[in-house]
Amino acid sequence: MRMVDLIHKKRVGDALTEQEISFIITEYTAGNVPDYQMSAFLMATFLNGMTDEETSFLTLAMAGSGEMIDLSAIAGVKVDKHSTGGVGDKVSLIVGPVVASLGIPVAKMSGRGLGHTGGTLDKLESIPGFQIELSKEAFINAVNTNKIAIVGQSGNLAPADKKMYALRDVTATVDSIPLIASSIMSKKIASGAEAIVLDVKIGSGAFMKTVEDARVLARTMVDIGTRLNRKTIAMITDMDQPLGREIGNANEIRESIEVLRGVGDKDLTEVAISVAAYMAMLGQVYSTFEEAQEAVRDIITKGKALDTLKRFIASQGGDERVVDQQELLPTAAYHMEVNATHAGFINEIQAENIGFAAMLLGAGRAKKEDHIDYAVGLTLNKKIGDAVEVGDSICTIHANRVDVAEVEAMIRDAYQITDTQPAPKKLIYDVIV
Repeated sequence: MRMVDLIHKKRVGDALTEQEISFIITEYTAGNVPDYQMSAFLMATFLNGMTDEETSFLTLAMAGSGEMIDLSAIAGVKVDKHSTGGVGDKVSLIVGPVVASLGIPVAKMSGRGLGHTGGTLDKLESIPGFQIELSKEAFINAVNTNKIAIVGQSGNLAPADKKMYALRDVTATVDSIPLIASSIMSKKIASGAEAIVLDVKIGSGAFMKTVEDARVLARTMVDIGTRLNRKTIAMITDMDQPLGREIGNANEIRESIEVLRGVGDKDLTEVAISVAAYMAMLGQVYSTFEEAQEAVRDIITKGKALDTLKRFIASQGGDERVVDQQELLPTAAYHMEVNATHAGFINEIQAENIGFAAMLLGAGRAKKEDHIDYAVGLTLNKKIGDAVEVGDSICTIHANRVDVAEVEAMIRDAYQITDTQPAPKKLIYDVIV
């Protein structure tokens, strides 16, 4: 079998077999296929696409290119969730303790933020003492004991994906549905999930900009999961404005705690309830979404997941007192208001701009090696549909420096105020099963 023949086969639009795709991934991971040949293959795939079968073969080959995590020592159906990324998306921090409180094991491997999107690990590391690295034995023990653990991804988890993504980034082949879907799902398969809830974001702060594109990606990933014997559901949710009102690592921990107390942002709470309900349904604790949703809503309304959150934090070395004493979390030195210059209604908030504004403060990374300032961030005091008067604060900047002119300008550019009130935005556009 020769790589050049397989490139040609894909270039003319023919489907590859499981053995051929396995050969490509195995040989590339081993260093026997050079980057220039893999780049040619990726471009041929970008231009001609893949069949559903090919995409499943690619996912499985990428998952098998490194360590395959065995979670069989954890009792129960292991349910994972994945978000395609956005601004203010702290849903994992909420649904993890909620689902664990229902007795469903959440054994989650998460990532860090880059660019305008935040990362679950960075948010958790804003909790003093919290450790995102556990041995496999400690990880399994934590899930069996507390029903939840969230750790960093193993360095050897789907290494083919890491190598291929670096090439896609410099060869204009990132936005290919089969390559996106296999990248996401290969890591979920390798990390041992038995059931997966996917939160596919659409809008100005998301990778997918239209409902139609999001549906194609969601359907592709659900089909992959089904073919590989993983129960999989995909939700398509809004990211035309940030989710919740807090952006920034410690700030998002605070907001997550408020949601778990039953007094958090309404939109964030509703999305979290739906994600948690689908996780509970796939975890085979409830037979219908409605039954699971009612149970999840009860847990959040009554603050029943707070003890689970405390045990989870303590089990990974964190200071669980932050749940009741949020002043123990990092706090910025300066708090500055961005005020409305004219009256009307908030018609638009460009989520991507808000994410980059937070990144400029130090809440995110422009490059992977950049350091995070856990204390800084933004609070959105006005969101789409809200009325504003001249002088009203639309956003609070939490910074560790006084000069934030560039950040303020970016926030002002993100907000659009009009004379008429916009129609309410949808939170959940579709569910793909």
